[in-house]
Amino acid sequence: MIKAVFFDLYGTLAGFQPSRFEIQSEACATFGISVTPDGILRGYATADAYMAEQNAVMPVRTRDRQGQREFFAEYEKQVLNGCGVEVSTDQAMEIWRRIRQVPYQMERFDDVLPTMDILKQQGLTLGLVSNMNQNGDELAETMGLTAYLDFAVTSAEIGSEKPHAPIFLAALDKAGTQPTESIHVGDQITSDINGAANVGINPVLVDRDGNHPGTTLCPRIETLMELPALLSAY
Repeated sequence: MIKAVFFDLYGTLAGFQPSRFEIQSEACATFGISVTPDGILRGYATADAYMAEQNAVMPVRTRDRQGQREFFAEYEKQVLNGCGVEVSTDQAMEIWRRIRQVPYQMERFDDVLPTMDILKQQGLTLGLVSNMNQNGDELAETMGLTAYLDFAVTSAEIGSEKPHAPIFLAALDKAGTQPTESIHVGDQITSDINGAANVGINPVLVDRDGNHPGTTLCPRIETLMELPALLSAY
């Protein structure tokens, strides 16, 4: 019986506003580069997977300034590769600097609160498990989730990123549940799906952008509103 549901933040509960395409389009235009919505979608799928893999080896937040610059230059190159655009490392770094100057914020997806309402009515414990470099309680407050979440844990507090076990074990401890009684919902295969499965937590992939249509690793949903019905199968 499932007693707790943990959620990833970025790509699962929230996304960028303005959109990643709008941000990239504005920044790239400064350098005479044109991008497309589909290309940016493909590029971010690859770049976000790269970030998850790199965090598993050496978390980006722990790297020195030069190491972070090099990481984000490669990240940007992979985003642009989705549009068939190839740039040098130096140019990618300049584009990323411009991107950081574009005002944006994280906004909840429309299906988040309705889904959490249903899950709370079912008596489930809800938690946030995020690799954001920020205090969990502050992050929950910023995202307007404090009234819905029983707890929030972040890599900044735990000192360990997904997919590594400590952050998932911290969530289990706060929830007071066993791994088999818990579900983790996320959008990244490496950090969310494999990370949760490696400690025995049931993973669920939320695939909002259709990046993993044929996955057999775990149950797959395209919106959070599919989650309550899915839980009845456990």
